[in-house]
Amino acid sequence: MKFLIMNGAGNRFALFDARQQPDFALSDEQVINICTPGSKVMGKKGADQLIIMRQPKSPEADIFMEIRNQKGFEVNACGNATRCIAWLFMRDAETENCTVQTNADLLHCQLKDTYQVAVDMGQPRLDWSEIPLKEPMHTHHIDVKIGPIDNPILHNPGAVSMGNPHCVFFVEDFERAKPELVGPMVEFYPLFPEQTNVGFAKVESKEKIRLKVWERGVGMTLACGTGACAAVVAAHRQKRTGRKVTVIVDGGVLHIHWREEDDHVIMTGPIELEKEGEV
Repeated sequence: MKFLIMNGAGNRFALFDARQQPDFALSDEQVINICTPGSKVMGKKGADQLIIMRQPKSPEADIFMEIRNQKGFEVNACGNATRCIAWLFMRDAETENCTVQTNADLLHCQLKDTYQVAVDMGQPRLDWSEIPLKEPMHTHHIDVKIGPIDNPILHNPGAVSMGNPHCVFFVEDFERAKPELVGPMVEFYPLFPEQTNVGFAKVESKEKIRLKVWERGVGMTLACGTGACAAVVAAHRQKRTGRKVTVIVDGGVLHIHWREEDDHVIMTGPIELEKEGEV
């Protein structure tokens, strides 16, 4: 089995190439054992997600990406992993374009530089039922407050789905916001029937955001591609930024463009191949 370790802006993945082994499967327990920090496979850092590359289910796609998080269950989207998978396919096929299929979408990808890939993440889902939320409401601002009722520390986050649900708070100070404490509280907040990723965005200008993300089923990560897309969508809807924004995460820099002409979100960012071998 071909095995690789890759990261996108620090978001780290264990990758298995099962395109020639359609019956290949991993139990939840096996995924957890591989991804956990200190595992024999992934080493001290562990993996944020485990990805299985498979033959595409759609004739329009070049490759299918199965995504499993640290807790073992399958999720529908991961922007940073999409860039990694696209880069691998394009390298091996000697092309500069490809289409990656996930359970959520067909994602069209383009090689921008040797280790830079752009992914068309499609249109954000903004209706309450698509995110999903438990009850009907506008999603520009949703009624989630952290702290005292009369003076909350965090309030009025935006809700967005980029193939997976996101709740994005806008903060002035990460230390006061305490993402590592608030993240797990909001992940399981009753308003989100499928749980949610939780973003903490500090808007530095109309063109720049600093972002930290508590990832559903994972915890704090160095980067979250769909989280960066969701943060820009939420920020623009609240008139905090423009549509082209540089998002600085702990693991690197992502460039997000929410195109006005077709409403698609384009994410461009780096990939790194750490290790390639067989297991």
